[in-house]
Amino acid sequence: MDRWIIYAFLSMAFAGFTSVIAKLGLTGISGDLGLAVRTCFVFVFILAFAAIVVPIQELQALNKRNIFWLAASAVTTAASWVFYYKAIKLGDVSTVALIDKGSVVIALLLAFSVLGEVVTMAKLCGASLIVAGLLVIARG
Repeated sequence: MDRWIIYAFLSMAFAGFTSVIAKLGLTGISGDLGLAVRTCFVFVFILAFAAIVVPIQELQALNKRNIFWLAASAVTTAASWVFYYKAIKLGDVSTVALIDKGSVVIALLLAFSVLGEVVTMAKLCGASLIVAGLLVIARG
């Protein structure tokens, strides 16, 4: 199995824990405050991780284009997190997390249209099942 597949499954597992743990952490406080506190911890952990695994020479490869697109990604991540935390504060984590996974369909469409990635029948079937699941959730 390719290493990236293992990383993707580990990401999936940690993301699953994240939503439930976050909901527990929001008890008695607003989603906005919870997100701010969580993000501070994420910042510290990621800086420590980068300090350990990123060679200092790699900083020289960083250019304006990298910074622009990573900043744009940070803006969309922040917007996603703000609304996600508002949603899990008010709703069921299981429903919110399922709806949130609709982002896979958006990522598939953007990967095809912006990055020129190949859309296979398997990916289309998977995206269709996700959309079907979203429709079931929206009606239930």
